[in-house]
Amino acid sequence: MERLSEEEIYKELKNLPEWKRLDEKWIERKYRFQNYLHGVRFAGEAAEYAENKKHHPLISIDYKMVKLKMSSWQAKGLTDLDFEMAKHFDQMYEKADK
Repeated sequence: MERLSEEEIYKELKNLPEWKRLDEKWIERKYRFQNYLHGVRFAGEAAEYAENKKHHPLISIDYKMVKLKMSSWQAKGLTDLDFEMAKHFDQMYEKADK
């Protein structure tokens, strides 16, 4: 897994407007829900997907908000897999009970 260049990261983020870059290693998105349990279910589904991919985001639940934070430890930065998973999480959110 190779770390992406600055140009590649910029291009990927243009297609994921809700995801924010925190620094050279991390991207993050906050997902909002109508109630706590909808967020918890989403976080659980995200965790199962991540486990299947063997690539684990940081997940935090703050009442009605779920925050996912992505990076690739081995590459010491962002990779294609981070953005692939970010797109999948966005698709999951579109189908989720909000």
